[in-house]
Amino acid sequence: DGDRRGATAVAQRLLSRPAHALGCAGEVVLVGAGPGDPELLTLKALRALQDADVILHDRLVSNGVLEFARRDAVKICVGKSSGRASTPQDSINAALIAHARQGKRVVRLKGGDPFVFGRGGEELEALAHAGVRASVIPGITAALGAAAYAGIPLTHRSHAHGVTFVTAHDGGAEPDWRTLALPGHTVVFYMGLARIEHIAASLIAHGAPPARPAALIAQGTAPTQRVITATLRTIAAESARVGPISPALLLVGDVVSLQSKLDWLHNGAGAALSASA
Repeated sequence: DGDRRGATAVAQRLLSRPAHALGCAGEVVLVGAGPGDPELLTLKALRALQDADVILHDRLVSNGVLEFARRDAVKICVGKSSGRASTPQDSINAALIAHARQGKRVVRLKGGDPFVFGRGGEELEALAHAGVRASVIPGITAALGAAAYAGIPLTHRSHAHGVTFVTAHDGGAEPDWRTLALPGHTVVFYMGLARIEHIAASLIAHGAPPARPAALIAQGTAPTQRVITATLRTIAAESARVGPISPALLLVGDVVSLQSKLDWLHNGAGAALSASA
């Protein structure tokens, strides 16, 4: 009716009311935060962060990524860490369900990709069982991001026709070492730093040559990224140079031999970009 002041007052009242007061159903979005560099977020992930009322995030999600969230969003760290107090998975699932049932827009922000060693499948199962609306926004997993920033192609027609991602966490079943030791293949071990001696010894014992190239990438895609290249025989000793920095990926395969030539971040375009910045 042309009453701009009245329309503005109504709009402000609606905006100030929580979603559950309007009778809206909540939802959960499992969002991949990528490997660390905030600019590796997808546009869809950025939109979800800016829409979220509540964000439950992993310990390793960078502050730069969290800066993209709405300023009034509630941020809750539910990260896990080996050897330290961690939030039980059941508690995370329960929190996601509880916030969604209050009519809130919830983002479960996970490092890398939710479905690559991120327990995203378990959380999506719990949400489906509870009847909570949920969706998934994939992210760049650590292996892809860290290897690219290190100048190590995971596949290459002359060196590797396939790639395998393996979790190196202790306590689970041992992988098929004989298959992982085959030539013409790249193997990426997540969380591999703590068991690096066992991994290298197992690969050699099952047929991998001790001289096969290997690399450790710590703090992948971050300004503090460290890349250590060696061989299966020497990588455990060289890992001391990484120190207590975590997380770290272990890459094994002939593609690692290309790193010094393809290290674009420190040679050529990457160096020029850093200098101009």
